[in-house]
Amino acid sequence: MSSNQDVESEESFRQDKITEPLINHGKISATENDGNSKGSISVVLLSTFVAVCGSFEFGSCVGYSGPTQIGIMDDLGLSLSEYSVFGSILNIGAMIGALTSGHIADFIGRKGAMRISAVFCIAAWLDIYFSKGALSLDIGRFSMGYGVGILSYVVPVFIAEITPKNLRGGLTTVNQLMICCGASVAFIVGTIVTWRTLALTGLIPCLILLLGLFFIPESPRWLAKLGKKEEFEVALQRLRGQDADIYQEAAEIQDYIETLHNLPKAGIQDLFQKKYARSLIVGVGLMAFQQFGGINGFSFYVSEIFMTAGFTSGNVGTISWACIQIPITALGATLMDKSGRRPLLLMSATGTCLGCFLTGISFYMKGHELLMEWVPILALAGILVYIGSFSIGMGAVPWVIMSEIFPINIKGTAGSLVTMVNWFGAWVVSYTFNYLMSWSSAGTFFLFAGVSAATILFVASIVPETKGRTLEEIQTSMNY
Repeated sequence: MSSNQDVESEESFRQDKITEPLINHGKISATENDGNSKGSISVVLLSTFVAVCGSFEFGSCVGYSGPTQIGIMDDLGLSLSEYSVFGSILNIGAMIGALTSGHIADFIGRKGAMRISAVFCIAAWLDIYFSKGALSLDIGRFSMGYGVGILSYVVPVFIAEITPKNLRGGLTTVNQLMICCGASVAFIVGTIVTWRTLALTGLIPCLILLLGLFFIPESPRWLAKLGKKEEFEVALQRLRGQDADIYQEAAEIQDYIETLHNLPKAGIQDLFQKKYARSLIVGVGLMAFQQFGGINGFSFYVSEIFMTAGFTSGNVGTISWACIQIPITALGATLMDKSGRRPLLLMSATGTCLGCFLTGISFYMKGHELLMEWVPILALAGILVYIGSFSIGMGAVPWVIMSEIFPINIKGTAGSLVTMVNWFGAWVVSYTFNYLMSWSSAGTFFLFAGVSAATILFVASIVPETKGRTLEEIQTSMNY
């Protein structure tokens, strides 16, 4: 009995030490522990909006090459090979950005990382606008890739770290929704304006992001990790509302951070410890399957695919692609915290497998001159099934899960590795897509269908459900 009392006293003392700074600074009261206080998520929504301007920029960069291929090749006299370099070099820059993203976000904060990304993207768009040849185009595209490589990591991590657990899935999915919006706007506007004018439109989300960062708080978890207790308290109170009771959440975060401070600083080699194995397999696996399923081949060369399938113009298919992405990604965002992550992934991978198979069948029929009047219809149906299915799950959920599964002591290093894998896959697919199509159009899409089938097996056997759990609960269950 005496031993139990001692343990309870020690636990009480530990909790008092965790919450004492909050009480002393007047952010909560000792009696405000009943959970009845009401908060507001307005600052969370504002912060999410500012952050996803970076996601919109990401989408604008990825979608830029789709509608501009013919215009750039004609105006600057580029060969197909030179344009393939231009389209794919974005991913090389993004890989380097991904490698440095975690360290930058950990060193200067999530907001600081977003500022650096915006500056790189602004410089890149101006370089492309004034380009006179392939070299300047490639430099601009490479710089753009570096910027979005950082954004692709830091935006979902920032959103996951500022949102309450019951909203985290939906709000983190807004990241993917805005990527789709950026790509869709680029596709549609690119059919109307010249490629130089389209480059100027890419400046708009960067400028909004830079301005908005002055009005939102930094990630409380990052501030807590650095030991900035007062700033942590202020940021968390702003995000939850001035009338909110942050006692329990602050105590959990501080307790978890104190546990992590007792661990050695993680390097790249530490990621391969047995206790992190499942998180690493899940994070790397989802990103690899997302990219090797063919999404960047589809999005970078969508106009060319439709014309190859028999459409007189790629614009009809391109606009259809753009219009279907946004509402279905929005649907996925609403389902994220209701149906969960795993069901969306399984449904999405099944749909992308079907979409790739239908598209492969259409090209097979064209190659063998079978039912030629059905070839464009099957191609359109397959591609729209593919992008609709990708948008509802495989587009967003891997980024959500990536932001949830790694403890904060290895989040920077692990996030950099996982994001680099994503961009490496994007580069491989975007660079080889034209060559694969020259080898076998039907075979290319059957190959992507096979990857989607493997994704179903991977999700069913390895990927955990993270819906409705705090970040600390998820990470403890997976890594300790």
